[in-house]
Amino acid sequence: MPEENVRERAQEFFQQAYRHQMKGELDEAIALYKRSLALFPTAEAHTFLGWTYSFLGLYDEAIEECRRAIGVDPDFGNPYNDIGAYLIEKGQIDEAIGWLEKAARAPRYEARCFPYFNLGRVYEHKRQYRKALECYQQALREQTGYAAALQAVRRLQAMMN
Repeated sequence: MPEENVRERAQEFFQQAYRHQMKGELDEAIALYKRSLALFPTAEAHTFLGWTYSFLGLYDEAIEECRRAIGVDPDFGNPYNDIGAYLIEKGQIDEAIGWLEKAARAPRYEARCFPYFNLGRVYEHKRQYRKALECYQQALREQTGYAAALQAVRRLQAMMN
């Protein structure tokens, strides 16, 4: 099969997987992401497979998929943020910081509000409230109207006054 056809087929599996994931059909999504990756590995497919694993609480597997995504495309920011978020969920707060900082600097990342928000969560957990507030405010600068960041800013401002 010519490479263009392989890529197209892999993309079709990826899109099907995403639809199943959004419907909560996680086993089907996992199988389809794996089919996509078997045909043509992409950072996106590895990252989204990891995201699906995270829905099942399989954070180690999710982190491994994100590491694979970084191996395919180290400029893609999503897997760095996701690793940070999964480490937060595992209670490995300090280990999350470096990953989130890398996500915020990644050349190919459209949702920079997320690593800043997650850094805010880390610093709030560490009771470094000023630093947390700065991160939440940066998340808002990245995405005006980001409700979770706005709520966090208001909560911290009220607490600090």
